[in-house]
Amino acid sequence: MTARSFDLAVVGGGLVGAAVAWGAARTGARVVVLDEGDIAFRASRGNFALVWVQSKGMGMPEYAAWTVASSEAWAGFADELGRESGIDVAHRRPGGFHLALSDAELQARADNLKRLHNQPAMQRYPYEILDRERVRGMLPEIGPEVVGGSFCPLDGHTNSLKLLRALHTALARAGTPYLARHAVETILPRGGGGFRLLSSGGTIEAARVALCAGNGNARLAPMLGLSVPVRPQRGQIVVTERVQPFLHHPVVTVRQTDEGSVMLGDSLEETGFDTATGLGVTGTIANRAVRLFPRLARVNVVRTWAALRVMTPDGFPIYEESTSHPGAFVATCHSGVTLAANHARLVGPTIAAGRLPAETFAPFSARRFDVPQAA
Repeated sequence: MTARSFDLAVVGGGLVGAAVAWGAARTGARVVVLDEGDIAFRASRGNFALVWVQSKGMGMPEYAAWTVASSEAWAGFADELGRESGIDVAHRRPGGFHLALSDAELQARADNLKRLHNQPAMQRYPYEILDRERVRGMLPEIGPEVVGGSFCPLDGHTNSLKLLRALHTALARAGTPYLARHAVETILPRGGGGFRLLSSGGTIEAARVALCAGNGNARLAPMLGLSVPVRPQRGQIVVTERVQPFLHHPVVTVRQTDEGSVMLGDSLEETGFDTATGLGVTGTIANRAVRLFPRLARVNVVRTWAALRVMTPDGFPIYEESTSHPGAFVATCHSGVTLAANHARLVGPTIAAGRLPAETFAPFSARRFDVPQAA
């Protein structure tokens, strides 16, 4: 091999790509990560940093099992990553809440979770619907409008910025090159096998390639005989100043970080590649947060931002190997934090070995979208 030739080229250096690359590199494979750098529309920047189980899997029970497996593996993954990077990613799993501000909301929540767990082949996991008093026993500072909520002991959170830094630090310490300013423009098959990746920073050759470029996968995938129908979905986040710890369980729209600031966010906006923030959305987010926890009315906002999720038509991940270009893989999802343990421990090593086992990954093929329209 030449200095610019590798066993595996991972396209995309965000949370998905970095976790896949780290998992592959730990098998002994020679891995390179190609990335746009700081100009990328990186979902990792705006991640709410939940490691979340409840609500996952409506319409695809295999995704519920996949999510539970990652949640269960997260503590070991965080420990291993901490040892190799020297960075504590602040993973905690105290259980998480989805709170309701009316009886109708609470009933709808209970009905949704019941339908989720009544699906055929659903892997059931523990959850409870709690009334106000039981919620207040665990979240003493809830507001008077909170009538109850759902609680799942498998839910947790982390520090997603530290997670991304830890993955890149571990890659660097393992000798895995991270090539910023290497936006991949074209991918070509090589004669005799493997691929040639033409980027803005030069040409790389690799025996295998893994597309982990988020919304960029929609453009790159057809070059390898793959279909990745993803679109950007904007989410806005509000961050407060640091305050004394008061919220020891993450809530799906409110969580206190390990550094003391409070993150608020729950917007889902179809705006294309627009990452602007707006007072209408951030004001709505802040208003609901104050209704949940009135003490937040006295806390200063220090910043807001928006980032773009990576959404498939049904919201579930795509993991697939190309049938026309063996050795070309795609891994894409909108839950890069929750699924990081699976990506590092399962997806990266299996791609390095050259095969995605059908018993695990077949449900996540993009072929599920190839359903003929009714006449």
